[in-house]
Amino acid sequence: MLIGREKEKKRLLMAENSDRSEFVAVFGRRRVGKTFLIRETFKDRFCFYHTGLANVGMARQLTEFKKTLCRYGQRKFRTPKDWYDAFDLLSEVIAENASPKKIVFLDELPWMDTAKSCFVSALEHFWNAWASARTDVVLVICGSATSWIINKVLNDHGGLHNRVTKRIPLNPFSLRECECLVRQNGIALKRLQLLEYYMIFGGIPYYWEQLEKGESLAQSVDRILFDDEGELHHEFDRLYASLFRKPAAYVAIVTALGTRKIGMSREELARCSKQKLNGRFGERLLELEQCGFIRKYAPPGRVTRDAVYQLIDNFTLFYFKFMQGRTASANEWSHVSQSQVGRIWCGLAFERVCLQHVDQIKAALGIADVKTVAYGWSVGAGDERGAQIDLALVRGDRTVNLCEMKFTNGEFVIDADYERDLRNKVDAYQRETGTEDTILLTMITARGLKANSHSDCVQKSLVAEDLFRE
Repeated sequence: MLIGREKEKKRLLMAENSDRSEFVAVFGRRRVGKTFLIRETFKDRFCFYHTGLANVGMARQLTEFKKTLCRYGQRKFRTPKDWYDAFDLLSEVIAENASPKKIVFLDELPWMDTAKSCFVSALEHFWNAWASARTDVVLVICGSATSWIINKVLNDHGGLHNRVTKRIPLNPFSLRECECLVRQNGIALKRLQLLEYYMIFGGIPYYWEQLEKGESLAQSVDRILFDDEGELHHEFDRLYASLFRKPAAYVAIVTALGTRKIGMSREELARCSKQKLNGRFGERLLELEQCGFIRKYAPPGRVTRDAVYQLIDNFTLFYFKFMQGRTASANEWSHVSQSQVGRIWCGLAFERVCLQHVDQIKAALGIADVKTVAYGWSVGAGDERGAQIDLALVRGDRTVNLCEMKFTNGEFVIDADYERDLRNKVDAYQRETGTEDTILLTMITARGLKANSHSDCVQKSLVAEDLFRE
Protein backbone atom coordinates (compact mmCIF):
# COMPACT_ATOMS: atom_id res chain seq x y z
CA MET A 1 0.00 0.00 0.00
CA LEU A 2 1.28 3.45 -0.93
CA ILE A 3 2.00 5.63 2.11
CA GLY A 4 2.09 9.40 1.70
CA ARG A 5 3.15 10.77 -1.68
CA GLU A 6 -0.28 12.36 -2.21
CA LYS A 7 1.10 15.42 -3.99
CA GLU A 8 3.35 13.34 -6.25
CA LYS A 9 0.57 10.88 -7.06
CA LYS A 10 -1.76 13.74 -7.91
CA ARG A 11 0.77 15.15 -10.41
CA LEU A 12 1.14 11.76 -12.08
CA LEU A 13 -2.63 11.43 -12.41
CA MET A 14 -2.82 14.97 -13.78
CA ALA A 15 -0.45 13.87 -16.53
CA GLU A 16 -2.66 10.87 -17.30
CA ASN A 17 -5.76 13.07 -17.50
CA SER A 18 -4.11 15.84 -19.52
CA ASP A 19 -5.38 16.83 -22.96
CA ARG A 20 -1.83 16.78 -24.34
CA SER A 21 1.12 14.40 -24.33
CA GLU A 22 3.19 14.66 -21.16
CA PHE A 23 6.88 14.05 -20.46
CA VAL A 24 7.27 13.30 -16.74
CA ALA A 25 10.59 12.95 -14.90
CA VAL A 26 10.54 11.39 -11.43
CA PHE A 27 13.86 11.73 -9.65
CA GLY A 28 15.39 11.26 -6.23
CA ARG A 29 18.02 9.27 -4.44
CA ARG A 30 18.42 5.49 -4.40
CA ARG A 31 15.82 3.53 -2.40
CA VAL A 32 13.47 6.49 -1.97
CA GLY A 33 10.57 4.73 -3.72
CA LYS A 34 10.42 6.18 -7.25
CA THR A 35 9.49 2.97 -9.03
CA PHE A 36 7.02 1.94 -6.32
CA LEU A 37 5.22 5.29 -6.58
CA ILE A 38 4.82 4.99 -10.34
CA ARG A 39 3.70 1.36 -10.22
CA GLU A 40 1.19 1.97 -7.45
CA THR A 41 -0.24 5.05 -9.17
CA PHE A 42 -0.78 3.52 -12.60
CA LYS A 43 -1.28 -0.12 -11.51
CA ASP A 44 -1.77 -2.19 -14.69
CA ARG A 45 -2.44 0.73 -17.05
CA PHE A 46 0.98 0.73 -18.71
CA CYS A 47 1.10 0.69 -22.48
CA PHE A 48 4.82 -0.10 -22.20
CA TYR A 49 7.04 -0.62 -19.16
CA HIS A 50 10.74 -1.33 -19.56
CA THR A 51 13.64 -1.31 -17.12
CA GLY A 52 17.24 -0.70 -18.20
CA LEU A 53 19.98 -3.12 -17.17
CA ALA A 54 22.99 -2.14 -15.09
CA ASN A 55 26.51 -2.66 -16.39
CA VAL A 56 25.75 -4.16 -19.79
CA GLY A 57 26.47 -2.89 -23.29
CA MET A 58 24.14 -1.51 -25.93
CA ALA A 59 23.62 -4.88 -27.67
CA ARG A 60 22.23 -6.48 -24.52
CA GLN A 61 20.16 -3.39 -23.73
CA LEU A 62 18.54 -3.57 -27.17
CA THR A 63 17.93 -7.32 -26.89
CA GLU A 64 16.06 -6.82 -23.61
CA PHE A 65 14.16 -3.86 -25.10
CA LYS A 66 13.03 -6.17 -27.91
CA LYS A 67 11.66 -8.66 -25.38
CA THR A 68 9.59 -5.91 -23.77
CA LEU A 69 8.33 -4.80 -27.18
CA CYS A 70 7.18 -8.38 -27.87
CA ARG A 71 5.42 -8.61 -24.53
CA TYR A 72 3.46 -5.37 -24.89
CA GLY A 73 3.05 -5.50 -28.68
CA GLN A 74 1.85 -9.10 -28.43
CA ARG A 75 3.77 -10.08 -31.53
CA LYS A 76 7.34 -10.82 -32.57
CA PHE A 77 9.77 -7.97 -33.13
CA ARG A 78 13.26 -8.06 -34.57
CA THR A 79 16.12 -6.87 -32.39
CA PRO A 80 16.57 -3.12 -33.03
CA LYS A 81 19.84 -2.21 -34.71
CA ASP A 82 20.19 0.98 -32.61
CA TRP A 83 18.15 3.21 -30.29
CA TYR A 84 16.60 5.17 -33.16
CA ASP A 85 15.27 1.89 -34.48
CA ALA A 86 14.16 0.84 -30.99
CA PHE A 87 12.09 3.97 -30.50
CA ASP A 88 10.56 3.58 -33.96
CA LEU A 89 9.37 0.12 -32.92
CA LEU A 90 8.10 1.55 -29.64
CA SER A 91 6.07 4.05 -31.68
CA GLU A 92 4.39 1.11 -33.41
CA VAL A 93 3.46 -0.49 -30.07
CA ILE A 94 2.03 2.79 -28.79
CA ALA A 95 0.06 3.49 -31.98
CA GLU A 96 -1.50 0.01 -31.89
CA ASN A 97 -2.61 0.37 -28.26
CA ALA A 98 -6.33 1.13 -27.86
CA SER A 99 -6.11 2.86 -24.45
CA PRO A 100 -7.17 6.51 -24.45
CA LYS A 101 -3.91 7.38 -22.69
CA LYS A 102 -0.71 5.51 -23.53
CA ILE A 103 1.44 5.40 -20.40
CA VAL A 104 5.06 4.59 -21.26
CA PHE A 105 7.35 3.99 -18.28
CA LEU A 106 11.11 3.79 -18.85
CA ASP A 107 12.71 2.83 -15.53
CA GLU A 108 16.44 3.05 -14.82
CA LEU A 109 16.75 5.18 -17.93
CA PRO A 110 20.39 6.21 -17.28
CA TRP A 111 21.51 2.57 -17.57
CA MET A 112 20.31 2.52 -21.18
CA ASP A 113 22.67 5.36 -22.08
CA THR A 114 25.77 3.27 -22.68
CA ALA A 115 28.95 4.53 -24.34
CA LYS A 116 28.52 5.73 -27.94
CA SER A 117 24.91 4.52 -28.01
CA CYS A 118 23.36 7.87 -29.05
CA PHE A 119 20.56 7.04 -26.63
CA VAL A 120 19.80 10.64 -25.63
CA SER A 121 19.68 11.76 -29.24
CA ALA A 122 17.26 8.92 -30.07
CA LEU A 123 15.07 9.80 -27.07
CA GLU A 124 14.99 13.43 -28.20
CA HIS A 125 13.93 12.37 -31.70
CA PHE A 126 11.23 10.04 -30.36
CA TRP A 127 9.70 12.75 -28.20
CA ASN A 128 10.13 15.80 -30.44
CA ALA A 129 9.31 14.22 -33.77
CA TRP A 130 6.57 11.80 -32.74
CA ALA A 131 5.22 11.58 -29.18
CA SER A 132 4.87 15.30 -28.46
CA ALA A 133 2.85 15.74 -31.66
CA ARG A 134 0.17 13.44 -30.26
CA THR A 135 -2.18 14.13 -27.37
CA ASP A 136 -2.33 10.66 -25.82
CA VAL A 137 1.21 9.76 -24.70
CA VAL A 138 2.47 9.95 -21.11
CA LEU A 139 6.20 9.27 -21.06
CA VAL A 140 7.42 8.68 -17.49
CA ILE A 141 11.14 8.32 -16.83
CA CYS A 142 13.14 7.73 -13.68
CA GLY A 143 16.40 6.20 -12.52
CA SER A 144 18.72 5.98 -9.56
CA ALA A 145 21.47 7.92 -11.35
CA THR A 146 19.91 11.25 -10.42
CA SER A 147 22.81 13.28 -11.81
CA TRP A 148 22.12 11.78 -15.24
CA ILE A 149 18.43 12.71 -15.07
CA ILE A 150 19.29 16.26 -14.01
CA ASN A 151 22.09 16.88 -16.50
CA LYS A 152 20.94 14.93 -19.54
CA VAL A 153 17.20 15.62 -19.32
CA LEU A 154 16.12 18.33 -16.87
CA ASN A 155 18.98 20.75 -17.58
CA ASP A 156 19.65 19.70 -21.17
CA HIS A 157 20.50 22.55 -23.55
CA GLY A 158 19.91 20.50 -26.68
CA GLY A 159 16.87 18.73 -28.06
CA LEU A 160 15.34 17.97 -24.65
CA HIS A 161 15.58 21.57 -23.44
CA ASN A 162 12.30 22.45 -21.69
CA ARG A 163 10.65 19.27 -23.00
CA VAL A 164 9.87 17.80 -19.57
CA THR A 165 6.34 18.91 -18.71
CA LYS A 166 6.29 17.68 -15.10
CA ARG A 167 9.24 17.39 -12.74
CA ILE A 168 8.52 15.28 -9.67
CA PRO A 169 11.31 15.20 -7.08
CA LEU A 170 10.77 12.44 -4.55
CA ASN A 171 11.93 13.35 -1.06
CA PRO A 172 12.53 11.07 1.94
CA PHE A 173 9.63 10.28 4.27
CA SER A 174 8.90 12.36 7.33
CA LEU A 175 8.87 10.74 10.77
CA ARG A 176 5.10 10.44 10.58
CA GLU A 177 5.24 8.64 7.23
CA CYS A 178 7.96 6.29 8.52
CA GLU A 179 5.79 5.52 11.54
CA CYS A 180 2.87 4.65 9.25
CA LEU A 181 5.13 2.28 7.27
CA VAL A 182 6.38 0.60 10.44
CA ARG A 183 2.88 0.16 11.84
CA GLN A 184 1.70 -1.24 8.51
CA ASN A 185 4.45 -3.85 8.81
CA GLY A 186 3.42 -4.76 12.36
CA ILE A 187 6.54 -3.38 14.09
CA ALA A 188 5.96 -2.40 17.74
CA LEU A 189 8.80 0.09 18.34
CA LYS A 190 7.93 3.20 20.36
CA ARG A 191 8.26 6.71 18.95
CA LEU A 192 11.57 7.52 20.63
CA GLN A 193 13.00 4.34 19.14
CA LEU A 194 11.64 5.32 15.73
CA LEU A 195 13.29 8.70 16.22
CA GLU A 196 16.64 7.01 16.88
CA TYR A 197 16.25 4.87 13.77
CA TYR A 198 15.49 8.02 11.77
CA MET A 199 18.64 9.61 13.21
CA ILE A 200 20.62 6.78 11.63
CA PHE A 201 18.80 6.14 8.36
CA GLY A 202 16.70 9.20 7.62
CA GLY A 203 13.41 8.80 5.80
CA ILE A 204 14.38 6.35 3.06
CA PRO A 205 11.50 3.83 2.84
CA TYR A 206 13.67 0.87 1.82
CA TYR A 207 15.81 1.27 4.92
CA TRP A 208 12.69 1.14 7.09
CA GLU A 209 11.51 -2.00 5.32
CA GLN A 210 14.51 -3.80 6.85
CA LEU A 211 13.05 -3.70 10.37
CA GLU A 212 11.71 -7.02 11.59
CA LYS A 213 9.25 -8.02 14.29
CA GLY A 214 10.56 -9.19 17.62
CA GLU A 215 13.83 -7.24 17.62
CA SER A 216 14.96 -4.33 19.75
CA LEU A 217 16.14 -1.26 17.86
CA ALA A 218 19.79 -2.01 18.70
CA GLN A 219 19.42 -5.60 17.49
CA SER A 220 17.95 -4.36 14.20
CA VAL A 221 20.75 -1.86 13.60
CA ASP A 222 23.41 -4.48 14.39
CA ARG A 223 21.82 -6.95 11.96
CA ILE A 224 21.16 -4.45 9.16
CA LEU A 225 24.37 -2.41 9.29
CA PHE A 226 27.15 -3.99 11.32
CA ASP A 227 26.78 -7.65 10.39
CA ASP A 228 29.11 -8.44 7.46
CA GLU A 229 26.11 -9.96 5.67
CA GLY A 230 23.76 -7.16 6.66
CA GLU A 231 21.47 -5.79 3.95
CA LEU A 232 22.94 -2.28 4.28
CA HIS A 233 26.48 -3.12 5.39
CA HIS A 234 27.91 -1.91 2.05
CA GLU A 235 25.23 0.67 1.36
CA PHE A 236 27.47 3.76 1.46
CA ASP A 237 29.52 2.72 -1.58
CA ARG A 238 26.47 1.46 -3.44
CA LEU A 239 24.53 4.62 -2.69
CA TYR A 240 26.90 7.12 -4.27
CA ALA A 241 27.90 4.80 -7.10
CA SER A 242 24.25 4.35 -8.08
CA LEU A 243 23.49 8.07 -8.08
CA PHE A 244 26.59 9.47 -9.74
CA ARG A 245 28.57 8.05 -12.67
CA LYS A 246 31.84 9.37 -11.22
CA PRO A 247 31.10 9.31 -7.48
CA ALA A 248 34.57 10.15 -6.13
CA ALA A 249 34.12 13.92 -6.46
CA TYR A 250 30.73 13.79 -4.73
CA VAL A 251 32.09 11.63 -1.91
CA ALA A 252 34.93 14.14 -1.49
CA ILE A 253 32.37 16.93 -1.03
CA VAL A 254 30.28 15.13 1.59
CA THR A 255 33.44 13.93 3.34
CA ALA A 256 34.64 17.53 3.67
CA LEU A 257 31.23 18.67 4.91
CA GLY A 258 31.19 15.82 7.41
CA THR A 259 33.97 17.55 9.33
CA ARG A 260 32.01 20.75 9.92
CA LYS A 261 28.69 20.67 11.76
CA ILE A 262 27.47 24.11 10.65
CA GLY A 263 28.66 23.72 7.06
CA MET A 264 31.00 25.58 4.72
CA SER A 265 30.92 28.32 2.13
CA ARG A 266 31.28 27.32 -1.52
CA GLU A 267 34.88 28.57 -1.63
CA GLU A 268 35.90 26.76 1.56
CA LEU A 269 34.19 23.57 0.43
CA ALA A 270 35.99 23.58 -2.93
CA ARG A 271 39.31 24.01 -1.12
CA CYS A 272 38.65 21.29 1.48
CA SER A 273 37.39 18.80 -1.11
CA LYS A 274 40.36 19.64 -3.39
CA GLN A 275 38.21 20.60 -6.36
CA LYS A 276 38.26 23.49 -8.79
CA LEU A 277 35.75 26.25 -8.06
CA ASN A 278 34.01 26.18 -11.42
CA GLY A 279 30.68 25.42 -13.04
CA ARG A 280 31.09 21.66 -12.76
CA PHE A 281 31.65 22.00 -9.03
CA GLY A 282 28.43 24.01 -8.81
CA GLU A 283 26.59 21.28 -10.69
CA ARG A 284 27.79 18.68 -8.19
CA LEU A 285 26.55 20.80 -5.30
CA LEU A 286 23.17 21.20 -7.00
CA GLU A 287 22.88 17.47 -7.62
CA LEU A 288 23.77 16.65 -4.00
CA GLU A 289 21.21 19.21 -2.86
CA GLN A 290 18.49 17.84 -5.11
CA CYS A 291 19.19 14.33 -3.82
CA GLY A 292 18.78 15.56 -0.23
CA PHE A 293 22.35 14.95 0.91
CA ILE A 294 23.17 18.59 1.57
CA ARG A 295 21.25 21.78 2.12
CA LYS A 296 22.11 25.30 1.05
CA TYR A 297 21.01 28.26 3.13
CA ALA A 298 21.77 31.92 3.59
CA PRO A 299 20.58 34.19 6.41
CA PRO A 300 17.98 36.81 5.40
CA GLY A 301 19.54 39.83 3.76
CA ARG A 302 22.70 37.98 2.70
CA VAL A 303 23.61 37.50 -0.94
CA THR A 304 23.76 34.09 -2.60
CA ARG A 305 27.55 33.97 -2.54
CA ASP A 306 27.37 34.01 1.27
CA ALA A 307 25.36 30.78 1.28
CA VAL A 308 26.49 27.89 3.45
CA TYR A 309 26.39 24.23 2.42
CA GLN A 310 25.64 21.71 5.16
CA LEU A 311 25.66 17.89 5.12
CA ILE A 312 22.28 16.70 6.38
CA ASP A 313 22.04 13.10 5.17
CA ASN A 314 21.61 11.02 8.30
CA PHE A 315 22.99 7.77 6.92
CA THR A 316 26.12 9.41 5.45
CA LEU A 317 26.92 11.15 8.73
CA PHE A 318 26.34 7.93 10.72
CA TYR A 319 28.62 6.05 8.34
CA PHE A 320 31.42 8.61 8.77
CA LYS A 321 31.10 8.50 12.56
CA PHE A 322 30.71 4.79 13.26
CA MET A 323 31.51 2.71 10.18
CA GLN A 324 34.13 4.25 7.91
CA GLY A 325 37.47 2.49 8.26
CA ARG A 326 36.32 0.45 11.25
CA THR A 327 35.87 -3.23 11.94
CA ALA A 328 32.65 -3.80 13.84
CA SER A 329 32.39 -6.21 16.71
CA ALA A 330 29.36 -8.32 17.58
CA ASN A 331 26.48 -6.25 18.95
CA GLU A 332 28.34 -3.06 17.94
CA TRP A 333 25.43 -0.64 18.15
CA SER A 334 24.06 -2.29 21.28
CA HIS A 335 27.29 -1.25 23.02
CA VAL A 336 28.03 2.08 21.31
CA SER A 337 24.52 3.49 21.69
CA GLN A 338 24.85 3.28 25.48
CA SER A 339 28.30 4.91 25.59
CA GLN A 340 29.23 8.55 26.01
CA VAL A 341 30.15 8.68 22.32
CA GLY A 342 26.69 7.36 21.46
CA ARG A 343 24.97 9.91 23.68
CA ILE A 344 26.92 12.80 22.13
CA TRP A 345 26.04 11.53 18.67
CA CYS A 346 22.35 11.34 19.64
CA GLY A 347 22.42 15.02 20.56
CA LEU A 348 23.85 16.07 17.20
CA ALA A 349 21.63 13.68 15.25
CA PHE A 350 18.52 14.97 17.04
CA GLU A 351 19.38 18.50 15.93
CA ARG A 352 19.60 17.27 12.36
CA VAL A 353 16.23 15.51 12.49
CA CYS A 354 14.68 18.72 13.80
CA LEU A 355 16.15 20.62 10.84
CA GLN A 356 14.52 18.04 8.55
CA HIS A 357 11.13 18.66 10.18
CA VAL A 358 10.81 22.43 10.12
CA ASP A 359 7.25 22.18 8.79
CA GLN A 360 6.26 20.05 11.78
CA ILE A 361 7.98 22.47 14.17
CA LYS A 362 6.10 25.37 12.60
CA ALA A 363 2.82 23.49 12.97
CA ALA A 364 3.54 22.83 16.65
CA LEU A 365 4.30 26.54 17.14
CA GLY A 366 1.02 27.47 15.46
CA ILE A 367 2.71 29.26 12.56
CA ALA A 368 2.24 26.71 9.76
CA ASP A 369 0.85 29.37 7.41
CA VAL A 370 3.28 32.14 8.35
CA LYS A 371 6.01 32.86 5.80
CA THR A 372 9.27 31.77 7.43
CA VAL A 373 12.96 31.59 6.59
CA ALA A 374 14.83 28.82 8.43
CA TYR A 375 18.60 28.74 8.83
CA GLY A 376 21.43 28.02 11.25
CA TRP A 377 23.34 30.99 12.68
CA SER A 378 26.67 31.52 14.35
CA VAL A 379 29.08 34.32 15.13
CA GLY A 380 32.55 34.58 16.61
CA ALA A 381 33.47 30.90 16.91
CA GLY A 382 35.99 30.57 19.74
CA ASP A 383 35.28 34.09 20.97
CA GLU A 384 33.81 34.64 24.43
CA ARG A 385 31.12 36.75 22.76
CA GLY A 386 30.52 34.08 20.15
CA ALA A 387 27.30 32.14 19.85
CA GLN A 388 25.63 29.49 17.74
CA ILE A 389 21.93 28.96 17.08
CA ASP A 390 20.83 25.51 15.90
CA LEU A 391 17.78 26.84 14.08
CA ALA A 392 16.49 30.38 13.59
CA LEU A 393 12.94 30.76 12.28
CA VAL A 394 12.59 34.31 10.96
CA ARG A 395 8.87 34.83 10.57
CA GLY A 396 6.81 37.18 8.46
CA ASP A 397 4.97 38.42 11.56
CA ARG A 398 8.07 40.23 12.88
CA THR A 399 8.96 37.41 15.26
CA VAL A 400 11.99 35.10 15.45
CA ASN A 401 12.05 31.70 17.12
CA LEU A 402 15.60 30.86 18.18
CA CYS A 403 15.48 27.09 18.60
CA GLU A 404 17.76 24.97 20.77
CA MET A 405 17.59 21.17 20.48
CA LYS A 406 18.53 18.78 23.30
CA PHE A 407 18.27 15.00 23.40
CA THR A 408 18.21 13.41 26.87
CA ASN A 409 16.71 10.26 28.36
CA GLY A 410 14.63 12.27 30.82
CA GLU A 411 13.34 15.82 31.13
CA PHE A 412 15.97 18.37 30.14
CA VAL A 413 17.16 20.54 33.04
CA ILE A 414 18.42 24.08 32.54
CA ASP A 415 20.99 25.08 35.16
CA ALA A 416 22.49 28.50 35.90
CA ASP A 417 25.38 28.11 33.46
CA TYR A 418 23.17 27.01 30.58
CA GLU A 419 20.70 29.83 31.29
CA ARG A 420 23.57 32.32 30.92
CA ASP A 421 24.58 30.61 27.69
CA LEU A 422 21.03 30.86 26.31
CA ARG A 423 20.72 34.53 27.23
CA ASN A 424 24.12 35.18 25.61
CA LYS A 425 22.87 33.57 22.40
CA VAL A 426 19.80 35.78 22.31
CA ASP A 427 21.87 38.91 23.01
CA ALA A 428 24.47 37.97 20.37
CA TYR A 429 21.79 37.31 17.74
CA GLN A 430 20.06 40.60 18.49
CA ARG A 431 23.36 42.50 18.48
CA GLU A 432 24.81 41.00 15.32
CA THR A 433 21.65 40.96 13.20
CA GLY A 434 20.30 44.28 14.45
CA THR A 435 16.81 42.80 14.38
CA GLU A 436 13.93 44.64 15.98
CA ASP A 437 11.69 41.57 15.79
CA THR A 438 10.41 39.87 18.92
CA ILE A 439 12.74 37.00 19.84
CA LEU A 440 11.24 33.85 21.33
CA LEU A 441 13.72 31.39 22.78
CA THR A 442 12.39 27.93 21.93
CA MET A 443 13.51 24.56 23.31
CA ILE A 444 12.95 21.30 21.44
CA THR A 445 13.72 18.32 23.66
CA ALA A 446 13.18 14.58 23.47
CA ARG A 447 11.13 14.27 26.68
CA GLY A 448 10.25 17.79 27.72
CA LEU A 449 11.72 20.65 29.72
CA LYS A 450 11.77 20.51 33.53
CA ALA A 451 10.35 23.66 35.11
CA ASN A 452 12.72 25.34 37.56
CA SER A 453 14.11 28.77 38.44
CA HIS A 454 16.24 28.83 35.27
CA SER A 455 13.66 27.72 32.71
CA ASP A 456 11.70 30.99 32.58
CA CYS A 457 14.03 32.28 29.86
CA VAL A 458 12.39 29.77 27.48
CA GLN A 459 9.30 31.17 25.77
CA LYS A 460 8.16 27.97 24.04
CA SER A 461 8.91 24.30 24.62
CA LEU A 462 8.35 21.46 22.14
CA VAL A 463 9.04 17.71 22.45
CA ALA A 464 10.02 14.91 20.08
CA GLU A 465 6.35 13.94 19.73
CA ASP A 466 5.78 17.22 17.87
CA LEU A 467 8.07 16.04 15.08
CA PHE A 468 5.61 13.24 14.27
CA ARG A 469 2.90 15.66 13.15
CA GLU A 470 1.53 15.16 9.64
